[in-house]
Amino acid sequence: MLIRYKKAFEKIAMGLLSFMPNEKDLKKLQQTMKNYEADENWQLFLWKDGEDIIGLIGVSFHGDQQMLIQHVSVNPSHRHQGIGKRMVHALKEMFPDWNATATEETEAFFEKCNDGQNKPEGSGC
Repeated sequence: MLIRYKKAFEKIAMGLLSFMPNEKDLKKLQQTMKNYEADENWQLFLWKDGEDIIGLIGVSFHGDQQMLIQHVSVNPSHRHQGIGKRMVHALKEMFPDWNATATEETEAFFEKCNDGQNKPEGSGC
């Protein structure tokens, strides 16, 4: 289940974000968290499985109905179970009028969502 980030989840969110290759540096990670907390166009969502938070997806919204997926991270012990894809699908269901696109960092994952599906390039998963 996809839930909105709250400050109470800061430590778990930072831990999950730290699995992203470009978020290894603590100062960069802290700045990213600050952006999600302060900028209304940046939104962070957490994936809750039972009582555990095991994934996150972060997006930025742009005026042309573009939703840019900036971060996707799943706890390593829960990977390869389709959680990342479920997060993307849940996000698209939450914002059906928005067109989801990926950053250079999330593009490879985003393209994997399309594997085996006859969808136009850039349509997401």
